[in-house]
Amino acid sequence: MGRRFNTAGPCLPPYHYMIPPLGRLPEAPDLVAQLGYFVVHAPRQTGKTTTLRALAEELTAGGEYAALHFSCEVGEALGDDLGAAQRGILQRIRDHADIALPLDLRPPPWPDVPDASLFASALTTWARVCPRPLVLFFDEIDALRGASLISVLRQLRDGYSHRPHAFPASVALCGLRDVRDYKAASGGDPSRLGTASPFNIKLESLRLGDFTPSEVAELYGQHTAETGQVFTPAAVARAVELTAGQPWLVNALAREIVEKIKIPASEPITVDHVEQAKERLILARATHLDSLASKLVEPRVRRVVEPVLAGTLTQLDPYDDDLQYACDLGLVAAGLPLRIANPIYREVIARVLTANVEVNVVADPRSFVLSDGRFDFGMLLAEFAEFWREHGEVLTAGVVYHEVAPQLVLMGYLQRVVNGGGYVEREYGIGRGRIDLLVRWPFQNPDGKRVVQREAIELKVWRAGEPDPLAKGLTQLDGYLDRLGLDRGVLVVFDRRPDAAPIADRTRFEQVNSPSGRPVTVLRA
Repeated sequence: MGRRFNTAGPCLPPYHYMIPPLGRLPEAPDLVAQLGYFVVHAPRQTGKTTTLRALAEELTAGGEYAALHFSCEVGEALGDDLGAAQRGILQRIRDHADIALPLDLRPPPWPDVPDASLFASALTTWARVCPRPLVLFFDEIDALRGASLISVLRQLRDGYSHRPHAFPASVALCGLRDVRDYKAASGGDPSRLGTASPFNIKLESLRLGDFTPSEVAELYGQHTAETGQVFTPAAVARAVELTAGQPWLVNALAREIVEKIKIPASEPITVDHVEQAKERLILARATHLDSLASKLVEPRVRRVVEPVLAGTLTQLDPYDDDLQYACDLGLVAAGLPLRIANPIYREVIARVLTANVEVNVVADPRSFVLSDGRFDFGMLLAEFAEFWREHGEVLTAGVVYHEVAPQLVLMGYLQRVVNGGGYVEREYGIGRGRIDLLVRWPFQNPDGKRVVQREAIELKVWRAGEPDPLAKGLTQLDGYLDRLGLDRGVLVVFDRRPDAAPIADRTRFEQVNSPSGRPVTVLRA
């Protein structure tokens, strides 16, 4: 059987398509040569383990180092039991060394010393008898918690000055988070790192990046080379757009197409196949997506994500601990402007937060399909207005992300009615107080030609102390319609002022023109 796209665990070259891992951390060999202790961090399922294992193998094969990659996950269940956690990790080191290292590079028996210094004493014993400098890659270091984590970090810091002859020459701590969060995990205050940090010997902090567009094309090209099945250039471009190169998503989309939808190898993989795979992944809520979604209820994540969704965040501190945490989780992209990491995560977040709305929508999606296959968008707006009059206040009160509650109600309604035959795409206007929605409805017209109906909606909120956002919203909608090449649109203005009229009285439609003369339907709600 040939190679496959991998979505579970480290990649194995004989079995999985994969990007050459060593190129993903080009700085690491030089840090090892400098006897550096450094951090490698990245969101889950981005290839950390695959990359570090390959690096350890190459360093050992080069004949200069005894390099070993191992996992600290065993310590997670042992909590604050210092002795048990250290012995568990040391056993994993021995197990991995027996597999990966030649006999003369493997560790000797560990010393019989008190728990407080067991880890450092064991590494010292090994470093003294090993004929090569030791290089250790601690994977899943953030599985350790509390006293166990701080003890291991402090013992590494303690032995650091004795490297390379009496302690590992180079150490990499690898996990979800940067070292900035280690103190919080060990029971300290992350806002006061300074010299109290349990790992202040870090030379560098490396973040494993997402795939570049050329790497996505290379990965998919491996499938073409082995099977003859081509990903069209448009399909590759759409996969890059939807995933922003997130490695698990890149592989999961392709795997869904090849192994689940089962497009025959004789047929090319197209944009439509990528769209279908995206929907299936989101609806299935695969483990990777579900674990991200579960983080949305954490207060520090909500503090970052909620204003991003509302488009109200205007001042950012790039060193903000909560922002760094959301970035380390992979929910928001590294760098500015602040944004959700990729369109698939945007969709997952929106669907998780609108789930309570969708279950309350009883409208039959089939009733919105016209006889010629088009989607009756006017009917959708009218039906939503009625739904909002009846249920808006109750549903917004029940939304955890209160700042963006009315927008989530509309998105939940759209998702329930459009899903199955069409797609809803979302853009969040950071600092511009708006959300842009694009409804795409593919259908066959009476001539048998496949076309896509597109409808654009902009969402604005009228808050206390602010002017009516209608004029600004129409200007912004013009810009959005320009990008889409559409000649009409919809602007929805949710009035959240304390002195606003009752919801039944204020919910109404207006027909206006945008500054460029486009007809715009305005729904005030």
